[in-house]
Amino acid sequence: MNFIKSLVLGLSLSLASLAAFAAQINLNTASAAQLETLNGIGAAKAEAIVDFRKEHGAFKSVDELAKVKGIGQKTVDKNRDQMTVAAK
Repeated sequence: MNFIKSLVLGLSLSLASLAAFAAQINLNTASAAQLETLNGIGAAKAEAIVDFRKEHGAFKSVDELAKVKGIGQKTVDKNRDQMTVAAK
């Protein structure tokens, strides 16, 4: 019985990890509305990200998000697992 519980728990955690990965927001293609779903990113910061992207081109890494005015390293760190810059 414990084996079955462990198996179910393991599968649940695996599916949760997969869902989190699938839901990542691509900083290079996301709309302002999509960017607003990140922790600490409101309408103004989301627009700043889009404007920065238009002016400087695609982000090469998630860490480059900290170059956007008003966004610090703490915001990047707390959203790191929810963001990507990879092409699909």
